[in-house]
Amino acid sequence: MTSAARSVLVFGLYLLALGGGLLAAPDAMLALFGRPPATDPWLRVVGLVVIVVGLYYVSAARSGVVAFFRWTTWGRPLAGGALLIMIGAGLLPRFTALLAVLDFAGAVWTAVALRGTDRAAE
Repeated sequence: MTSAARSVLVFGLYLLALGGGLLAAPDAMLALFGRPPATDPWLRVVGLVVIVVGLYYVSAARSGVVAFFRWTTWGRPLAGGALLIMIGAGLLPRFTALLAVLDFAGAVWTAVALRGTDRAAE
Protein backbone atom coordinates (compact mmCIF):
# COMPACT_ATOMS: atom_id res chain seq x y z
CA MET A 1 0.00 0.00 0.00
CA THR A 2 1.40 3.41 -0.96
CA SER A 3 1.73 6.25 1.51
CA ALA A 4 -1.10 8.10 -0.26
CA ALA A 5 -3.34 5.03 0.00
CA ARG A 6 -2.45 4.69 3.69
CA SER A 7 -3.41 8.33 4.33
CA VAL A 8 -6.79 7.78 2.67
CA LEU A 9 -7.28 4.51 4.55
CA VAL A 10 -6.61 6.18 7.90
CA PHE A 11 -9.03 8.99 7.06
CA GLY A 12 -11.63 6.41 6.03
CA LEU A 13 -11.23 4.59 9.34
CA TYR A 14 -11.62 7.91 11.17
CA LEU A 15 -14.84 8.52 9.22
CA LEU A 16 -16.13 5.04 10.07
CA ALA A 17 -15.47 5.64 13.77
CA LEU A 18 -17.05 9.11 13.69
CA GLY A 19 -20.06 7.89 11.72
CA GLY A 20 -20.49 4.84 13.93
CA GLY A 21 -20.47 7.00 17.03
CA LEU A 22 -22.98 9.43 15.55
CA LEU A 23 -25.25 6.61 14.40
CA ALA A 24 -25.10 4.44 17.52
CA ALA A 25 -24.62 6.97 20.32
CA PRO A 26 -24.97 10.58 19.20
CA ASP A 27 -25.53 11.84 22.74
CA ALA A 28 -22.31 10.21 23.93
CA MET A 29 -20.44 11.87 21.05
CA LEU A 30 -21.90 15.25 21.99
CA ALA A 31 -21.04 14.70 25.65
CA LEU A 32 -17.36 14.34 24.67
CA PHE A 33 -17.48 18.02 23.76
CA GLY A 34 -19.65 19.15 26.66
CA ARG A 35 -22.73 19.54 24.47
CA PRO A 36 -26.29 18.71 25.52
CA PRO A 37 -28.06 15.62 24.15
CA ALA A 38 -29.56 15.82 20.67
CA THR A 39 -33.25 16.63 20.46
CA ASP A 40 -33.80 15.30 16.95
CA PRO A 41 -32.63 12.29 14.90
CA TRP A 42 -30.44 14.16 12.40
CA LEU A 43 -27.11 13.25 13.96
CA ARG A 44 -27.94 9.60 13.35
CA VAL A 45 -28.72 10.37 9.69
CA VAL A 46 -25.42 12.24 9.39
CA GLY A 47 -23.67 9.28 11.04
CA LEU A 48 -25.06 6.94 8.39
CA VAL A 49 -23.87 9.23 5.58
CA VAL A 50 -20.42 9.54 7.19
CA ILE A 51 -20.19 5.73 7.40
CA VAL A 52 -20.98 5.39 3.69
CA VAL A 53 -18.38 8.03 2.77
CA GLY A 54 -15.89 6.27 5.07
CA LEU A 55 -16.52 3.02 3.22
CA TYR A 56 -15.73 4.81 -0.06
CA TYR A 57 -12.42 6.00 1.41
CA VAL A 58 -11.48 2.55 2.72
CA SER A 59 -12.44 0.87 -0.57
CA ALA A 60 -10.53 3.41 -2.66
CA ALA A 61 -7.45 3.02 -0.45
CA ARG A 62 -7.54 -0.77 -0.64
CA SER A 63 -7.97 -0.61 -4.43
CA GLY A 64 -5.29 2.05 -4.95
CA VAL A 65 -7.59 4.49 -6.76
CA VAL A 66 -5.15 7.38 -7.20
CA ALA A 67 -7.75 9.59 -8.90
CA PHE A 68 -9.90 9.35 -5.75
CA PHE A 69 -6.89 10.24 -3.60
CA ARG A 70 -6.38 13.39 -5.70
CA TRP A 71 -10.08 14.35 -5.43
CA THR A 72 -9.84 14.22 -1.65
CA THR A 73 -7.00 16.77 -1.65
CA TRP A 74 -9.47 19.48 -2.70
CA GLY A 75 -12.69 18.01 -1.26
CA ARG A 76 -11.51 17.75 2.33
CA PRO A 77 -10.15 21.32 2.50
CA LEU A 78 -13.40 22.52 0.93
CA ALA A 79 -15.34 20.80 3.71
CA GLY A 80 -12.95 22.13 6.36
CA GLY A 81 -13.23 25.65 5.00
CA ALA A 82 -17.02 25.46 4.95
CA LEU A 83 -17.01 24.33 8.58
CA LEU A 84 -14.80 27.27 9.56
CA ILE A 85 -17.06 29.71 7.72
CA MET A 86 -20.12 28.30 9.51
CA ILE A 87 -18.32 28.53 12.86
CA GLY A 88 -17.40 32.15 12.11
CA ALA A 89 -21.02 32.91 11.21
CA GLY A 90 -22.19 31.47 14.51
CA LEU A 91 -23.99 28.56 12.85
CA LEU A 92 -21.83 25.83 14.40
CA PRO A 93 -20.24 25.45 17.83
CA ARG A 94 -16.50 26.09 18.02
CA PHE A 95 -15.65 22.46 18.86
CA THR A 96 -16.45 21.54 15.26
CA ALA A 97 -13.21 23.29 14.30
CA LEU A 98 -11.58 19.99 15.31
CA LEU A 99 -13.34 18.35 12.34
CA ALA A 100 -12.03 21.10 10.04
CA VAL A 101 -8.48 20.62 11.32
CA LEU A 102 -8.71 16.87 10.74
CA ASP A 103 -10.01 17.45 7.20
CA PHE A 104 -7.14 19.85 6.41
CA ALA A 105 -4.48 17.65 8.02
CA GLY A 106 -5.68 14.55 6.20
CA ALA A 107 -5.71 16.36 2.86
CA VAL A 108 -2.18 17.69 3.41
CA TRP A 109 -0.94 14.21 4.31
CA THR A 110 -2.46 12.78 1.13
CA ALA A 111 -1.17 15.64 -1.05
CA VAL A 112 2.38 15.27 0.28
CA ALA A 113 2.22 11.50 -0.17
CA LEU A 114 0.99 11.92 -3.75
CA ARG A 115 3.87 14.28 -4.54
CA GLY A 116 6.28 11.67 -3.25
CA THR A 117 4.64 9.07 -5.45
CA ASP A 118 4.77 11.40 -8.47
CA ARG A 119 8.49 12.10 -7.92
CA ALA A 120 9.25 8.40 -7.58
CA ALA A 121 7.47 7.73 -10.90
CA GLU A 122 9.62 10.30 -12.77
